[in-house]
Amino acid sequence: MKAPVLITEIQRFSVNDGPGFRTNVYLKGCPLRCAWCHNPETISPRAELFWKKRLCTQCGACMDACPQDAINPPIPPEIARQEDSTYHKIIREKCNGCMECVKVCSYDALQVTGRAMSIEEILDEVERDRPFYDNSGGGLTLSGGEPTAHPEFACSLLDGARARGLHTCIDTNGYCEFEVLREMSRAADVVLFDLKHLDSRRHREETGVENKRILENLTNLSRIHHDIWIRIPVVPGFNEDLEFHRDAAAFISSLGGSIRRVDLLPYHNWCQDKYGWLGIDWVYREIEALDPSILEIHADFYREKGLRVTIGGSGFEETGTALRL
Repeated sequence: MKAPVLITEIQRFSVNDGPGFRTNVYLKGCPLRCAWCHNPETISPRAELFWKKRLCTQCGACMDACPQDAINPPIPPEIARQEDSTYHKIIREKCNGCMECVKVCSYDALQVTGRAMSIEEILDEVERDRPFYDNSGGGLTLSGGEPTAHPEFACSLLDGARARGLHTCIDTNGYCEFEVLREMSRAADVVLFDLKHLDSRRHREETGVENKRILENLTNLSRIHHDIWIRIPVVPGFNEDLEFHRDAAAFISSLGGSIRRVDLLPYHNWCQDKYGWLGIDWVYREIEALDPSILEIHADFYREKGLRVTIGGSGFEETGTALRL
């Protein structure tokens, strides 16, 4: 039986993922392994366990409940909670995801990330904020993870949203068969397309895949879709150099008028807790967040090519709409 598509979060009142106020639906599962990923819980398509050490009292109930012997014995909570502690509650290589430990945790220190929801359940939740969409030009943004990793589910969700009169966006890394992207973009008013690097070797080093398919898909998509926003995560040591942005501006401007804007998204490390909850030693943990003002120099390359550019990706720069309730 086909595994269900899982949702990690439905985030309301987002202002950086399409025009106006958005409700973001995050799907679980992504073919890329970006070293700086801000949503590591969306990479695997399967349900996973968060262990939040600040909530854990080290009571030992989870160890007693685990049938796989995948729980480390309790230690004093104050030691486990220290910033430099290497203790982690779950022995990940033994865990089979049965979630018996979650059932007995009285302190919410063990939490499941990833839940199955029907399309109707998702849309009912999204539609709760229709007044905000109507007054700001907002709507549903389908994100992840990677929506194109679940084409049938994603297309059905987008079609359902449009049937309810909701504005739709997809946020994609573009790594898929073009026919999948074509079909999904048909149901999306706006396509948010991530561009990470132009050099295939550097792209593979930091994301796990080459970028030939991504660049070809972006080029082909620009010929059939009327409203594409390019999103560039600007990451220290990877693509913050001016040479990349000069070349990226030239490439993007060659794609024509369907590219409505470019969003430069400065790297931040606010997601480091998530890596700790998953028991992952994040290589970008000590990299400081980029000051957005630094990217004004980078933005000038795009402006010189006649492209609209934002730093941070605010959707209200597109609509120019004030919220009226």
